[in-house]
Amino acid sequence: MAALVIARLTFLEAVRRRILLAAFLLGVAFLVLYAVGFYLMRQEALPMNRQSEVLNTLFKSGLDNFLTLAGLYAVNFLAIAMGALVAADTLAGEIGSGTIQAIVTKPVRRAQIVLGKWLGFAGLLALYLVLMVGGVMAVAYALDGYVVPNVWNGIALIYLETLLIMTVTLLCSSTLPTLATGGVIFGLYGIAFIGGWVEQFGAILENPAAINIGIVSSLIIPSEALWRRAAYEMTPPLAQMLGVSFSGPMLTVSVPSNLQIVYAAAYLVVALALAVRVFAQRDL
Repeated sequence: MAALVIARLTFLEAVRRRILLAAFLLGVAFLVLYAVGFYLMRQEALPMNRQSEVLNTLFKSGLDNFLTLAGLYAVNFLAIAMGALVAADTLAGEIGSGTIQAIVTKPVRRAQIVLGKWLGFAGLLALYLVLMVGGVMAVAYALDGYVVPNVWNGIALIYLETLLIMTVTLLCSSTLPTLATGGVIFGLYGIAFIGGWVEQFGAILENPAAINIGIVSSLIIPSEALWRRAAYEMTPPLAQMLGVSFSGPMLTVSVPSNLQIVYAAAYLVVALALAVRVFAQRDL
């Protein structure tokens, strides 16, 4: 019950600091811009003449899938950034300001504080993804009646990725200052991002060394691997049979396995457990 109370207070604090309001307004602005871009690109590309109705259908489906996944790629990054920003200051900031003293003097365990904050941020990210992912899907459906395949699998993997980054941020916040936490998190994200690109180029060029670099980076932090698997899940079956999927600025050729998803989930659990342990032992 104490953890749930902390979760509720964390959520209300986000409301008081207008984090939800800012996210909502900026999210609406993004969706309006995305809808205009979707419409203009679709209008520009579809009038091209083709010999076969089958080719027309395949091109239309591929274009819709590309534009939808491009929107989800942006949403994925925004959700990761939001998770990192709200969690970076939660423990480190309260420790630095002395606010945490008013909490730990209550009959509440430190583990309950960490778990409560994690639950509050998890709820906040869930609401944000409902708005943004739902908005992108609504735009695609309203403008062209398109729905990506395996949408729930993709959304679940995107949510797992945002929870992973938020949890690792919470772990860093339990032991590092706010600015150092932000630097570590975006550094780790950069490693995963660049490593994912190197792996895809390695797969295209059939370079084992480049592929191994990508695998090592996904072991350091599997955030990019989760997004690429989510994009693959939401790719049409024909493209999956060809072994490619759209995942933002480039194709995904080397698709993360189910074992990578299990690893990411275990990574999250271990990071949360370490956050609880480190904060419990920290001198406040």
